[in-house]
Amino acid sequence: MDWEGLSNAFYSQFGPIASAVSDTVDKALSQLAQWTAEGSSFRLQPHNGSPFTGIAQTTPSQVKMASVTTVDLLRLATSLPYAGQISSFNAGMANLTFQLFDSSFASILGPNASWRMIANESYQAFHEAGVYHQDTKSLYIASNWANDFSNPINVSILNLEDYSLSSERYEGLASPNGGTTYVPPGTTEKPQLIFCDEGDFEVASALTIVDPVAKTTKQVVNNFFGRNFSSLNDVRQHYETGDLWFTDAQYGYLQSFRPSPGIPNQIYRFEPTTGNLQAVADGFVQSNGLEFSPDFKTLYVSDTGAQLVELGQNFTRPATIYAFDVVDQKYLQNRRIFAYVDSGVPDGIHVDTNGNVFSGCGDGVQVWNPEGRLLGKIRVEKGSANFAFVPEGMIIFNEYRLFLVTMAARGRELARDFGA
Repeated sequence: MDWEGLSNAFYSQFGPIASAVSDTVDKALSQLAQWTAEGSSFRLQPHNGSPFTGIAQTTPSQVKMASVTTVDLLRLATSLPYAGQISSFNAGMANLTFQLFDSSFASILGPNASWRMIANESYQAFHEAGVYHQDTKSLYIASNWANDFSNPINVSILNLEDYSLSSERYEGLASPNGGTTYVPPGTTEKPQLIFCDEGDFEVASALTIVDPVAKTTKQVVNNFFGRNFSSLNDVRQHYETGDLWFTDAQYGYLQSFRPSPGIPNQIYRFEPTTGNLQAVADGFVQSNGLEFSPDFKTLYVSDTGAQLVELGQNFTRPATIYAFDVVDQKYLQNRRIFAYVDSGVPDGIHVDTNGNVFSGCGDGVQVWNPEGRLLGKIRVEKGSANFAFVPEGMIIFNEYRLFLVTMAARGRELARDFGA
C-alpha cells in the first residue's frame, strides 16, 4: 500500500478545508480510515503546507505524529481473537498509540495530533493530582507510595514553560494524592492548590491547602464530626458555590500507611465559608476520581473496587464510572452507570469543554461522549492513573514517565486555571 501517496492525495483534496472546518476533518479522517485495511493503522504524515509541518519539524527526534488505529466495532462484537488483538495492541513502553472507536474521536484529537515523552524518572514520580498554579506556571503532580516511610510521597513540579522538573516536600502534607486549583470563596485571594492528603499513622487524612510560593500548608477539614476519614482520594471545587466535593477510599490502609478504616467510602460536600460538611453519596467499594460536567449539572465518580492493591484484582467488583444529577448545587440524585472500563480501573476523571469524559485506565486514557459511548483511547503501556489538560493539549502521567499529547480538546478547568 502506498501510504505516502494516499497521504498526498488526502491533503490535496482535504487539506485547505481541514485547516478551517472541524466537521470536514471528521469526514476526511473517516475517508482515510476507509482506505486502511480492517483493523490496520494509519500514520498522519507531515505534508508541505499542511498543519502538521510545523509540529513535525519542531523537534524531529522527540515529537511524533499520532498513529491512529480504527476499531471495527461489528467485528469486535463477534470475534474474541480480534478483541484480544485490540486489547493487547501497543507499540511499547516508550510509545503512545491512538485507537478510534467512533469517528468523532478524530475531532477530539484534531488534525495536528502529536505526542512526545517529556520526562522519564527512576521512581514513580507521576501518579496523581496534576494541579496548575498561575504564579509559578507549573503543574504539581503527586508521586506514588513507595512502601517506604523513609521515602514518602512527594510532589513533582513540572514547569510548563520549559518542562523542567523539580520535587518538593511540604511540611504538613503527609501523603498527597488527588488535587485541584482552589479559589477561596468570597475573597480576592489568588488561586492556590488543594490536595487530598491521605495522611499516615500520625497525620489525619485531610483536605490541605498548599501555597507553593510561600511553601505553607493549611488543613481545611480533617474529620467527619469527630470520625477520621480513611484516605481522601480526589477533590473538585464547584466554581459557582465554592464548595469542595471529595471522595474517601481505603487505599492508605490497603497500602499499610493508614489505620484500619472506621467510616464508609463516601462522597462529601464541604462549605469552606460555613464549615458545613455533608455525606452526599455512598455504596462504593472504593470511591476514587470525581469530576463535574461543564454545566455542573452532572457529577461523575469512579469506583476502583476491582483493584484493591495487596488484595489483588477481582473484576467482579466495580471498574465503573457512575453519573449523578447535581440538584440545587448541593445534593446528588439519579445514580446510574455511565461507563464500565475493559482494562484495569477508571481512576482520575476530567471532562473537556464539550462534555466528553476522559479517565485514566489500565491501558491509558479512555474517552466517552456525554451519553457514555466509548469514542477512543490514548494507549500507553502500564496505563495511567491520571492526567491533566494544559494549553498545549494533555499531559499523561505514566508513573515513571510523562507524555505531552498535542490535541484539539480543551479541558473544562482550562478557562479558570489558564485563561484559555
